[in-house]
Amino acid sequence: MIEDELRGALAALLDGLPPRRVTAAVDRLMACYRGGAFHEPVLGDRGDVIAYAAYRMPATFAAASAAFGALARRTGTWSPGSHLDLGGGTGAAVWAAAATWGDGPRQTRVVDQAREALALGGELAARGTARAVRDTDWRRRSLLGAVARPWTAELVTACYVLGELTEEDRAAVVRGAAEAAGEAVVLIEPGTPDGFERIRAAREQLVAAGLRVLAPCPHSVACPIAPGADWCHFAARVSRSALHRRVKGGTLPYEDEKFSYVAAVRAGGTPAPARVVRRPRVRKGQVLLDLCTAEGVLDSTAVTKRQGADYRAARNIGWGDSWPPGPATGGPPPAV
Repeated sequence: MIEDELRGALAALLDGLPPRRVTAAVDRLMACYRGGAFHEPVLGDRGDVIAYAAYRMPATFAAASAAFGALARRTGTWSPGSHLDLGGGTGAAVWAAAATWGDGPRQTRVVDQAREALALGGELAARGTARAVRDTDWRRRSLLGAVARPWTAELVTACYVLGELTEEDRAAVVRGAAEAAGEAVVLIEPGTPDGFERIRAAREQLVAAGLRVLAPCPHSVACPIAPGADWCHFAARVSRSALHRRVKGGTLPYEDEKFSYVAAVRAGGTPAPARVVRRPRVRKGQVLLDLCTAEGVLDSTAVTKRQGADYRAARNIGWGDSWPPGPATGGPPPAV
């Protein structure tokens, strides 16, 4: 299993590093990250990069896997032949793409400005068995440099990087991602109000560039959430190994990684009829669902026992799932 391989590779790299050294590095790195000072010099030391990878890669892998899985379900049998990951650092999205689409894309490239992060990503990838992971091309370049003279790929992704940029640079990177994508773009940010606002703005850019939203939104019209009133986000369950718990200082065997995302395509695929945008509320004899609908409005519905099969399905539905549940009907996007 690719996730197990990733965890094993991280554990092997951490072996021999003093736990206090790792914990101190994680604390310092996350303080810099929250303070907006997260840039290459912060990740300049190999020990810091290993600590950060152990801290963040499992969660980023989980969020990317969830977003890629949503795209895959709406595009049927489509599998990207090439993948460009902007600001991909140590390569969590590369592992997630391989986990989502079998052996993964035939050509994969990660672009990042942090030399040590790219080097560590290559070391981790060498321990993987999926061809798309092992054969990744690691390129050192700034995001603005990458989108100014872009490489192209069928799938272009950027995970947890837009928040590190100014508003102007963010718009340039999203524009470059849209131009570089032959078929699909997936952008992921933290599941916070600010992270959602960055995704909302990026979503508007992608639609203006001619792409169509496939997930999570069941439509490509304006987001129905009033700015500042709420935010759209989802959660991916992350299993914590003993090593992961030690690095993060946690005690529970799991954590929930909250994230906001958008997946858009040039053509093909079928959006969900509606999307469950909050955790379903199970009451006696009914399930209450908060939905974003294909008409671009927010709606709430109560599914009762009298509805038989729908009620049974609603009791098993999850936050972020499509409603009503069922297989995707869309075919793959055509080659562009």
